[in-house]
Amino acid sequence: MKIVIGNDHAGPKLKNQLIEYMESLGHEVDDFGIGIGEKIDYPIMGEKVGRAVAEGKYDCGVLICGTGVGISIAANKVPGVRAAVCSDVTTARLAKEHNGANIIAFGERIVGIETAKDIVNAYLSAVTEDGRHADRRAMFAKIEEKYGAKL
Repeated sequence: MKIVIGNDHAGPKLKNQLIEYMESLGHEVDDFGIGIGEKIDYPIMGEKVGRAVAEGKYDCGVLICGTGVGISIAANKVPGVRAAVCSDVTTARLAKEHNGANIIAFGERIVGIETAKDIVNAYLSAVTEDGRHADRRAMFAKIEEKYGAKL
């Protein structure tokens, strides 16, 4: 799987550990994030990763900030992005299965590395379900169209 990862100044340590982990699972990971001691505002990174995923350059994305909330809100402003903040494996799995989340986000201040690995593994292992969930995901696109959101 081709994955893009990004972070603000609150997440470089966790990001680096997750890149190593995802690559050990055989995934190709591109790092859009910043290093320790660097600064970037999370809306900039959320948009950057969100656009890359929405444009189909990556299968999915991972975003990290202090809590995962701000960076996911920014990513969700990009049409076609379905970013979900996940602090546990059940949320990560269901975000993919039911909501077709194409980006997961979490906070370095909220989850430790082992939990983050479990979240990433649950998300990457999950399969997006059809049926009633597909109908609901189609409603996301209708909401975007209703308000004139375009790439």
